[in-house]
Amino acid sequence: MGQQVLSISQINAYIRSKMEADPMLGSVAVRGEISNYKVYPSGHHYFTLKDENAALKCVMFRGNAQHLRFKPDNGTKVIAMGSVSVYPRDGAYQLYCTAMVMDGVGDLHAAFEQLKEKLSAQGLFDPAHKKMIPKYPGTIGIITSEAGAAVHDMLRILRKRYPLTRVRLLPVRVQGAEAPGEIVAAIRYANYYKLADLLIVGRGGGSIEDLWAFNDEGVAHAIYASEIPVISAVGHEPDVTISDYVADLRAATPSNAAELAVPDCESLMQTLDSVQSALTSNMLRRIKNARVHLQTLSGSPALQSPVRYIAQKRNTLQLLSSKLINAEQKNVGTKKQRFIALTAKLDAMSPLKVLTRGYAIAQSVDNDSPLRSVEQVNIGDMVRVLLNDGQLDATVLDRRKIR
Repeated sequence: MGQQVLSISQINAYIRSKMEADPMLGSVAVRGEISNYKVYPSGHHYFTLKDENAALKCVMFRGNAQHLRFKPDNGTKVIAMGSVSVYPRDGAYQLYCTAMVMDGVGDLHAAFEQLKEKLSAQGLFDPAHKKMIPKYPGTIGIITSEAGAAVHDMLRILRKRYPLTRVRLLPVRVQGAEAPGEIVAAIRYANYYKLADLLIVGRGGGSIEDLWAFNDEGVAHAIYASEIPVISAVGHEPDVTISDYVADLRAATPSNAAELAVPDCESLMQTLDSVQSALTSNMLRRIKNARVHLQTLSGSPALQSPVRYIAQKRNTLQLLSSKLINAEQKNVGTKKQRFIALTAKLDAMSPLKVLTRGYAIAQSVDNDSPLRSVEQVNIGDMVRVLLNDGQLDATVLDRRKIR
């Protein structure tokens, strides 16, 4: 038998070398729908891409997976970039994925929407949590790059609008892998040492990649946890970042943030002038009214001739006193006459008055009650007889009823 005999490992290695030598398979972009997506403890991602007629196994190692801008999931349509080769142990070919984006949507945009939905569900955008921006901040902390034009625009506007405020610059990187961590550290530092009454966090304009540090989940949580109110000022007016949603106030630009942070001193001066004018007018009006009142008082008899005024009041008092005494005397006389008349009537009705005309009153000895009927006594009872000049105690010898 002259045919060469190969081991399975040799066959797999040979096929692998052929596939890796093929330029097309060495750098390929594959469109498909994700299924069976799994992330292992090692950090490697394993999944399958499929279309209507076929399927392709894929693997993305941890180093490449760390750069994903969105979270892949089953059913997501993506474009996966990488190379096709054979895994020698199993003899199965697969796509070694080095990068992946959502099909039809940029990966940064997809990551933005995913994080936005996640943080919204956690309540980080809740208006009830947003703090009031101080009207007259004593100190403003600016967290941005010290080299950018944005910080100079903010400082210029703050100095012009409200020179009374103090500005603290906390320089950080606003672009690149290190930027989110520095921004988070600066926010926490400002809160820990209570460096400001208000924080402005942001940067000037740029691409979505340039602004991506402000779409970081850690930055969002740092802004949310800040006890100091935060104004987010990232990019230009059309640019919207996660920090804009979380912050207590969103500014269209860094310059706009400076305008929102402090009042305009010229406007304040106009307001103060208006208030001063109103206070002056009010004070002059009160002085004028007081002067008129004083003139009225100075023309009164009491101030012009106090002795004569007192004499007039004394005469008035004596006249009123005389009237009061006469009225009281008249009232007492009327009451006295009525008393006499009532006394006479009462005397006329008194049972004792009857005695003066020769009559007598019989009473019970026991309770002094008048005897009105013979039925009230028995023969032998003691009775008391009241006369005009005294009383008699008598014994009942006989009792006769007339009717």
